[in-house]
Amino acid sequence: MTRFLVVPQWQGSPAARAMLLAAGAEAIAGDLPRSSCTRIDVPVEAGESLGTGIRRYSTLTRVRDRVLDALDGNHEPVLIVGGDCGVAVPGIAHAATRDPAVAVLWFDAHADLHSVDTSPSGAFAGMALRAVFGDGELSIGGAVSSDRVILAGAREFDDAEAALIDAVGLRVIPVEGVADPENLAAAVVATGATSVYIHVDLDVLDPAVMTGVGLPTPFGLQPEQLTAAITAVRARLPLGGSSITGFAPASPMAAVDDMGTILRVVGALA
Repeated sequence: MTRFLVVPQWQGSPAARAMLLAAGAEAIAGDLPRSSCTRIDVPVEAGESLGTGIRRYSTLTRVRDRVLDALDGNHEPVLIVGGDCGVAVPGIAHAATRDPAVAVLWFDAHADLHSVDTSPSGAFAGMALRAVFGDGELSIGGAVSSDRVILAGAREFDDAEAALIDAVGLRVIPVEGVADPENLAAAVVATGATSVYIHVDLDVLDPAVMTGVGLPTPFGLQPEQLTAAITAVRARLPLGGSSITGFAPASPMAAVDDMGTILRVVGALA
């Protein structure tokens, strides 16, 4: 049975409706088997940057440590339910301790490749993927090398992020490439990985089919394209862990409208 780790963290997000991410995580958890869910206590306070250049850094570190403690000793893949996409970083760190050759498949409308020096917001969610293979505050020390990271479905890049992609040769598969699930699966296998961690930020989906996200970006994936891609990758490699984040419904009623699509994605990951 799949275990779910519910992490209603909002402090990493740059969105104006960031606090709605906590409600989004709880809404998803409400449709999951209660006995399979473990909740991480996320502090109410925003937190301080402590001179790091990362907004709400003090709270982010506390949540990171609690996630790592909850995952410690767990030998089966866990699906982390966020919250903002920063919660995926400790999940990936844990997966890398279990399999140093794990690949990361990161579905997101945005690149999340900023550093403290290039981020326009200071929000960690915009640095989360870089923290996986790069250095800096809250990074996992390159536990996964950039040649085993694939960014999929992204369609909004800042200049600094595009420069980093070119500098490290990061593999980016656009929406039209994800639409061919076997193409995506082959790209993940080609990294030489022996397992895969799959992260889904729900804004990778088109806003026409997923309204409850903080930073909607046009021309995204359809739900069936996303679930087919996840299924194809899982058919080729064992799952080392996963996360689903970015749900920020405007109201409980609005959450109901998106929940069917979200549960289809959860089903593909679980």
